[in-house]
Amino acid sequence: MGRQSISLTEPNDNWLQEKVATKEYASKSELVNDLIRQERKRQENIDWLRLELIKGEESGYSNKTKEEILILAKKGLK
Repeated sequence: MGRQSISLTEPNDNWLQEKVATKEYASKSELVNDLIRQERKRQENIDWLRLELIKGEESGYSNKTKEEILILAKKGLK
């Protein structure tokens, strides 16, 4: 496991200390790792959405009605 030394602003350090004090996390390191995991997952979701939007744009226009598109979308969820 990598070990890092970081500098925090006072408000951020206080916030981390508060979270540890309430026993939500065992340590600041645990909390920082959780925040990084959440950000990585959020970025993965953004990247996926961006690719889906690009695919949609590149697929061209559709002659289907809104109702037909909704039916196809609902079938895709099953």
